[in-house]
Amino acid sequence: MNKRKKFIAPKPQLFPDIKDWPIYKLHKDREGFVSEICEQTFASLNSTHNENLFSLLAKTSYSELIRIKNYPWKVDPNDDKQFWSRLQKEIKALNPNTAEQNEQKEEILKKIIRRYAEEIVGSFKEKTFRFARVFLTFFFSRLLNSAAGKRFSRFYNSDHHLYERLVAAGEVDHVRALAKKGTIVMVPNHFSNLDSILIGYVIDRAVGLPAVSYGAGLNLFNNGIVAYFMNKLGAYRLDRRKKNIIYLEVLKVMSRIAIQKGTNTLFFPGGTRSRSGSMESRLKLGLLGTLIEAQRNKIEAGDSDKIFVVPVVLGYHNVLEARFMVHEFLRKTGKEMYFRSKEKFSIRKILHFAWKVFRNGSAITVTFGKPLDVFGNFVNESGESIGKHDGAIDISSYYKRDGKLVYDKQRETKYTQNLATRIVDRYKKENIVLNSHFIARVAFDCFREQNSELDLYGFLRLPVEDYALRYDDFKEAVKARLEHFKKLEAEGVFNLSEDLKGNDYDAIIARGIENLSTFHVAQPIYIDKEGSVRSKNFHLLFYYYNRLEGYNL
Repeated sequence: MNKRKKFIAPKPQLFPDIKDWPIYKLHKDREGFVSEICEQTFASLNSTHNENLFSLLAKTSYSELIRIKNYPWKVDPNDDKQFWSRLQKEIKALNPNTAEQNEQKEEILKKIIRRYAEEIVGSFKEKTFRFARVFLTFFFSRLLNSAAGKRFSRFYNSDHHLYERLVAAGEVDHVRALAKKGTIVMVPNHFSNLDSILIGYVIDRAVGLPAVSYGAGLNLFNNGIVAYFMNKLGAYRLDRRKKNIIYLEVLKVMSRIAIQKGTNTLFFPGGTRSRSGSMESRLKLGLLGTLIEAQRNKIEAGDSDKIFVVPVVLGYHNVLEARFMVHEFLRKTGKEMYFRSKEKFSIRKILHFAWKVFRNGSAITVTFGKPLDVFGNFVNESGESIGKHDGAIDISSYYKRDGKLVYDKQRETKYTQNLATRIVDRYKKENIVLNSHFIARVAFDCFREQNSELDLYGFLRLPVEDYALRYDDFKEAVKARLEHFKKLEAEGVFNLSEDLKGNDYDAIIARGIENLSTFHVAQPIYIDKEGSVRSKNFHLLFYYYNRLEGYNL
């Protein structure tokens, strides 16, 4: 098993001049980028839906008017309703069964594609990026030193200390080497709205890679300050209310073109934040499929640059939105009448969360996994794909039949499914088990054992004040489980954090509880005045317990 450092010192920027960055070049001609998306999306949809174009347009306008009526957002364009109402009238005026009006149908399709492309594509401004880089470093450092207290600041260099709290771990040097040889596509798991901000900052300041193009939920643009920066930092906007064929095709074409042009990219293949707290076990195939397409197009064009897929695993002791997320999960899966708390994503809440995390001394870990090619093979630092027998392989053969490059939709769908399975497997193996998640796992199991006759939903309805664990019994459970976890680590199942390596079980319990209870008022686990282990919120304890689901523990 790979030996991992506690933290990796920050690396110098691989390409110091921002004007050399692919994302800068892509957005320098934003209009050209948007026009290329429109042209290729139209060609794709017109060829596959030519015979039922009327139906495609009618369904799209109908779904959009339903969205506007039932799910309006502050960030929606002012002319949203007028645009789609007017378009629906134009569509209804057409004869669905005549080819004579195909030209009008195609013009309407082009209008819709253009509107979606303009909405999705953001921009990248060098001045804004430089300001954000300086501001975030200043912000995190000041927040860290203030939270830690003056007595610590005299002993630590603030920048150095910052990188011990925002930790880049794993295959950092390997990823840097590949960034010189092709296009990097980061595929992280997804827990919080903070994920993109934190990964982006770590990629730039700790790993030293050019900025990435990344997807951000349109709901985040409701906040004026957040929207201002995201609009100018390479983010493309995702509206998960829109599930129609045209919108999804625009999104996929945008992703494929950006990657083909060498733009380093980040997207969350799980599609949305984990509601249960567990890592993704199934991934969305849409954007993953664009990697297979982009690599094929590069090979057909004689472009030798490869696309490298880097699984990224985020390690939070606390998740900002955990309370909201677990209620959403239980309401959906249990069909129970849970109180639906309203999610709030405010600057004040982010500051409070960061303050609590830094004050506690906890680290947020971003682990860069072993890079893969688009077919799920490992790649070495020279960019060569390594086959089953440890030899270098030519990936162009995946696209060939009888020695010739051939497009095969069914075959490429299978490749996409295989890549998704491979990424999920790497999430598990690259995961660093934090002591907070370990303690949550043991505690939840112990509480469940006291009520083994109840199903999960019955257990979660129990009054928490009625249940406690004897500390000595809990300590024995921690000891037994940790011995098992150490064996699993030796087998390469996952990695243990440094504070789970020793045998000081009292310290492991104390630090695990401290990390787990940093942010939440209703502590998932605590020790009462009598020395018993208790919980103030079984739902939150369940959320953090789930981080280690999927390992057949």
